[in-house]
Amino acid sequence: MTVGHDGGAGAPPAKHRALLAAIVALIVTISAAIYASVSADGGARDHTSLAGGPAPRGKAAPASTGTWVGAWSASPAAAEPGTEATGMAGVSVRNVVHAGVSGTSARITLSNLYGQSPLTITHATIALSAGPDTAAALADSMRRLTFGGSPRVVVPPGGQVMSDVARLAVPYGADVLVTTYSPVPSGPVTHHPRAQQTSYLADGEHTADVTAVAYTTETPYWRYLTALDVLSHEADGTVVALGDSITDGYGSDPGANNRWTDVLAERLHEAAADGRDTPRYSVVNQGISGNRILTGRSGRPADNPSALSRFERDVLERTNVKAVIIVLGVNDILHSPELADREGILDGLRTLVDRAHGRGLKVIGSTIMPFGGYGRHTQAREEMRQQINEEIRSGRVFDAVVDFDAALRDPYDPRRLRAEYDSGDHLHPSDKGYERMGRYLDLDDLKGAAPVQL
Repeated sequence: MTVGHDGGAGAPPAKHRALLAAIVALIVTISAAIYASVSADGGARDHTSLAGGPAPRGKAAPASTGTWVGAWSASPAAAEPGTEATGMAGVSVRNVVHAGVSGTSARITLSNLYGQSPLTITHATIALSAGPDTAAALADSMRRLTFGGSPRVVVPPGGQVMSDVARLAVPYGADVLVTTYSPVPSGPVTHHPRAQQTSYLADGEHTADVTAVAYTTETPYWRYLTALDVLSHEADGTVVALGDSITDGYGSDPGANNRWTDVLAERLHEAAADGRDTPRYSVVNQGISGNRILTGRSGRPADNPSALSRFERDVLERTNVKAVIIVLGVNDILHSPELADREGILDGLRTLVDRAHGRGLKVIGSTIMPFGGYGRHTQAREEMRQQINEEIRSGRVFDAVVDFDAALRDPYDPRRLRAEYDSGDHLHPSDKGYERMGRYLDLDDLKGAAPVQL
């Protein structure tokens, strides 16, 4: 039957027209509700437009429900040496990052924290990797990224920017390629030097390339990129791991994602899939090698900023953070200009806890792991470690304690790591050691929240 003009041949009866109008109105109402739901992001830092179809079009895409959580992050750690004049001008920077949770849409954060001039990004993309150890992308996953609807964005010195949302299904455990291109000099480059992951560089603008042909340079750094968030059905919050090189994964197999935080993320993923009564959290890693609680290095801003100075940015500003795990203190004992005092370290840890409690975040803290046999080990430092651990175990510092010291120490010589858990330098764990750490933490300790202190 053909449908003619109102009142003409083939027009449906009035009751049918009324029914059709009601159906259309219902569809409009449902569609509006779906679009509105993306703004209820469960703690996201802002509300961004949904964009990013197949490259290079970047078409707007319908939203889906879920919760914004962190799938990956890395702390901006320092200004990259040798990039003061030109930065990465004329180079496509393809960062490879590992998604610790699945999602239906994605967005990124770029940082120019250490830049002394504006960072101009004219092209940026996100895609799924075609496989391990490659710069190639799955062709149908390539998406153009936009910022406020534009492919071009200028990040001021010391600033950061979040992209619009790209419609891209990100599976748990996927390697994600985030590529940026800047045509003009800007430096120094904000980077994370110990990625334990190979990323890639290409001369010229190759952000939307799905092949790896142009990406002839491998790099052990992450540049500019500091966060990947996803709209997830799997998780409803983020747990932040704040630490030093042991959290950074130093000594683990590069590209294998064997950091203790990766193991913890895997456990939470498996628990969610099995429907177990554990927190539905993703895990993001805010470790910086060499990091201390009390002091950072020189510079404005400081390279390797202290945990006290970076806590706001690296913990409280993470997307939908619910809890924090603190694994810090060994570098304060080992590398302070003069031997740090026990109370100073404990006061620093308690200050971090107080700041977390101010936001209602639960804090799990670790004992300081053994480092006997390491070059800076002395009896005085060993005694300080034992004294601090005694106070941590007493329950007077953190809401809950994960005793990584007990988990990894040699039972016959508690000053040292157990041989199979030692990477060889007597300070950093091996892959087996990181596995032990990731499986030792009690998932039930992540439950609940601290009362907000007014």
